[in-house]
Amino acid sequence: MEKAMHKDEVKGTAKKARGSAKETVGKATGDDKMRAEGKADKAEGRLQKGYGKVKDKLRDALKR
Repeated sequence: MEKAMHKDEVKGTAKKARGSAKETVGKATGDDKMRAEGKADKAEGRLQKGYGKVKDKLRDALKR
């Protein structure tokens, strides 16, 4: 049975996907501001996802 992802992992994955979309649209339209926002959202999403993974590992370690 596969373990469910922590809510921060899910939110981080979604934020990273939105950032990728923003960055792509910004590149296509020449909108440097949107492109930069997309890059920032992707980075924030990666951090949030990583934070969720750490919380999962700590919770699992405390259960043992």
